[in-house]
Amino acid sequence: MNSPVLWYTTRATGIVALILLTVTMVLGTSTSNRTSTPRWPGFARQDLHKRISLMSVVFVGIHVLTSVLDTYVDIGWASILVPFTSHYDRLWIALGTISVDLMLAVVTTSLVRHRMNARLWRAVHWIAYLSWPVALAHAFGSGTDTTQPWMIALGAAAVASVIGAIAVRIVVQVSTRRRTLALSQAPVVYRRLARYELRNRDAL
Repeated sequence: MNSPVLWYTTRATGIVALILLTVTMVLGTSTSNRTSTPRWPGFARQDLHKRISLMSVVFVGIHVLTSVLDTYVDIGWASILVPFTSHYDRLWIALGTISVDLMLAVVTTSLVRHRMNARLWRAVHWIAYLSWPVALAHAFGSGTDTTQPWMIALGAAAVASVIGAIAVRIVVQVSTRRRTLALSQAPVVYRRLARYELRNRDAL
C-alpha cells in the first residue's frame, strides 16, 4: 500500500510517541525520587506514569505498523523486531527497532512483575531509560521534519526536560543521603555534647 494517509499517520504518531516517551521518562525519573506533595502525591504520579507509558506503547505500535504497511519505502516486517534488516535507511530504522525491542522487554516484564524477583524487574525496567535516547536518535535520523524549526525546538525541549529531571533527581538523592548521614551521626553528637556539659558543670 502507498497512501498519503499512511505517510502522515506515520509522521504524526512518531512525533506523538516521542513526546509521550519524553513525558514517561520525566515522570519515571521524578517518581524514583519518592518525593510527594499534598497536591501531587506519589501514587498519583505513579498512576499517571503507567497510563502515559501505555499510551506511548500504543502510538509506537501504530507508528511501526503504518511504517511497514506503507510500500513507498521498503522497510519490511522483519524490521519490527530484528535490527539492521531494513532495506531503507538501515541504521536509523535499526535504532527504532532497538527502541521498540527495549520497550517490549519492559512491557513484558511489567505484565509478569508479580512473578519476578524485585531486583531483576527493576534492572530490566532501567532499560526504559535507554530506549528514550535511542528513540530520539531514530526520530532525528530518519524523520522528514527534522530540519523544521518546530521539530528542532521540540527535540531541544525534550532533551532539556529529561536533563532537568535527572538533575533534580541527583540533587534530591544527594540531599537525602546527607540527611540520612546526619541522622546516623546524631546520637554520637548528642553524647559528645552531654559529656561536654557534664565536664563544664563539674568545673563550676
